Amino acid sequence: MATGRFLLVDNSNSFTKLALASDESILRTRKLPTRSLTAAGFRRALTGWKFERAVLSSVVPAIGAVIAKELAPTPVLHVGAKIELGVGIDYPKPSSIGADRLANAAGATAAFGAPVIVVDFGTAVSFDIISRARTYVGGVIAPGLEAMTDYLHQRTALLPKISLLEPPAAIGRSTRQAMLSGAVHGYRGLVRQILVEIKAELKEKRVPVIATGGYASLISAGLPEISKVSPNLTLNGLRIIGTLNPPAK
Repeated sequence: MATGRFLLVDNSNSFTKLALASDESILRTRKLPTRSLTAAGFRRALTGWKFERAVLSSVVPAIGAVIAKELAPTPVLHVGAKIELGVGIDYPKPSSIGADRLANAAGATAAFGAPVIVVDFGTAVSFDIISRARTYVGGVIAPGLEAMTDYLHQRTALLPKISLLEPPAAIGRSTRQAMLSGAVHGYRGLVRQILVEIKAELKEKRVPVIATGGYASLISAGLPEISKVSPNLTLNGLRIIGTLNPPAK
């Protein structure tokens, strides 16, 4: 039996990531496809883990409700703008900020200080910006890399579905190579230009840029603007949020 203080749950559109964690570190991780996640499957995924509390970030309300129900009677901390995050919020509608984005902000600021920019390569690619005053000030959302390539396959008669990896050259020598080049090099251009605009508005020349999410390593490999790839950034943010919000006595 593996024991920790927290169960961390990052319920995102593509995958639901689980972690057993202490106050200081992540101890074990597991990952489940969100689309096929059931109450029974969630219970099985927790086999062999013992924890005191859960910290839940969910951007899929229906699945998040199933998870919260299955965790009862374990205390569950739902991540949102009204709890302690370790960062302030300067945003018109704080309740509209995704829980995963708040977790990323908490994790990045705790690990790298402020200002800092987080780029999360998930189903969508999101940019979250924390100012020098350690305040969440906003972000950018663009279509995810896989969504873009799937769209080409679905909306054209002759373009295949491709597996995303580093293209062998900028000039494709086959349809697949041409699509890879357009996807990967083009996506790097999108990320690079958005970072240029963000830094200009922040009036900051040197800002750490932390990448996370499924395609972070692939895209960051050709982007010197990315300071570090942090695969468990969201989970670590949930761990930090858990320590900042002790249970009510």
